[in-house]
Amino acid sequence: MNTLLLRTYLFMQQVLEQENGQDLVEYALVVALIAFGAVSGMHALAKGLDTAFNTISTTLSTSV
Repeated sequence: MNTLLLRTYLFMQQVLEQENGQDLVEYALVVALIAFGAVSGMHALAKGLDTAFNTISTTLSTSV
């Protein structure tokens, strides 16, 4: 029984000391930050394009 507890303890200690999962979390946070910036940038770009096309449309409508 004691050896089973010792093996379990050593296994859990080894699992807790591994840092592989931390890298994945860091990459996920970087990707989320990039995605947030891209969405914000696209929103601003979409507003600018909408304004430009409305101006062109109004100019063409009054010219014709």
